[in-house]
Amino acid sequence: MASFQVFLSGGPEYLPEKGRLQVATSLTEKIRHRFGGGFEHFVHEGEFITIGGKEVAVFRWTTRTSRWRLCCVPAAR
Repeated sequence: MASFQVFLSGGPEYLPEKGRLQVATSLTEKIRHRFGGGFEHFVHEGEFITIGGKEVAVFRWTTRTSRWRLCCVPAAR
């Protein structure tokens, strides 16, 4: 299985810089990064940057969801 270095761009200012460099197994799947009481969501739109001499895929922030909401709200009938 392939793995890719990715950089999480955007989102809350308080998201630590050290947590923004990640490894992903796909460039087409969204990344859901657990942070605080919820999840930050990121998508890749084809952008790459160079960090430390390596090409890194940039995933841009799209939204935040609550962990409570994802796990505890009953499905609509």
